[in-house]
This record gives sequence, C-alpha cells and structure tokens, in this order.
Amino acid sequence: MKYTHIITNKYVLVLLFFIVWMMFFDQRDYFEQKDRKEELEKMEKKKAYYLSEIEKTKKALGDLEKNPATLEKYARERFLMKKDGEDIFIIEDSTREVQQ
Repeated sequence: MKYTHIITNKYVLVLLFFIVWMMFFDQRDYFEQKDRKEELEKMEKKKAYYLSEIEKTKKALGDLEKNPATLEKYARERFLMKKDGEDIFIIEDSTREVQQ
C-alpha cells in the first residue's frame, strides 16, 4: 500500500516515461548508440591496420629508391623483367585454389 503512492506520483511517472522513451523510441536510443560504438571500434581497428600498411609501403618505397638491388628484385618479381639472354620460367602452384 505504501508503494502505490510512489508509483502514482506524477514525477515518478514522468521520469519512467522519459527513461523508456530515451531507451527505445528516441532517435539516439541506447541500442543505436551501442551499434554505433561497435562500428566505431571496427573502424578504428581498420584505421590502425591501414596506417601500419602505409608505414610498410613507405619503408618499401624508401628501399626501392635507395637500393638498386631491391629495385631489380621488385621489377623481376612483379613485372617479369629480365636481362638480355636470360629466360624466365613461371611456375604456378597447382595446389592453390583459384582466387576470384
């Protein structure tokens, strides 16, 4: 009986309505915020990955610019360049699955 007075209090009812509204019906409800936070964490992980890849690429570029042997190795592997009088044989791994 003493809880009926608290439950019927207009301020308590308004507060409960406000909490329910903010949790479920508002544009920025709790569940939407949770989803956005998870998406933000995924994007921050991707950002860290791409920043590390950029650093690796910058290091490789610096190596290519400074070391002629590295440049020659890169050209031979990537673009199948060869020296005069040299033959190139391409061996493919038949056990690897075809990537599409």
